[in-house]
Amino acid sequence: MHGCERGGDRGFVTAEAAVVLSVLVAFTMALVWALLMVAARIECVDAARAGARAAARQDPDGTVVTVAREAAPRGARVTVAREGDRVRVTVVAKPPVLSGLPFEVREDAVALAEDTVGSSAGAGEAGP
Repeated sequence: MHGCERGGDRGFVTAEAAVVLSVLVAFTMALVWALLMVAARIECVDAARAGARAAARQDPDGTVVTVAREAAPRGARVTVAREGDRVRVTVVAKPPVLSGLPFEVREDAVALAEDTVGSSAGAGEAGP
């Protein structure tokens, strides 16, 4: 009887190994994708900040977009919006792998235009 039980277990070990290996491969792919998403987010943060610094220096919008795109992930969209004395640069990028998924990385950076820095601070003060 023991001989019959041993022969039947061989197929189960192979099936279990196949399931475990496929789960490990899927987990590894998900981990790599998550790391690539984090790296893309960091690139978007850096690109938005670089664009905001350029916009704060009163660089033209075309230059701001070029500066931001140089630091952004490939294929990222960069927008520049001026809101009074502030400038907002937005960088939106798709994930580098599995770009067909509906995920996007979006980061904003806001900066105060340099020509307005300090102009309102001294306006209301009276001298001695």
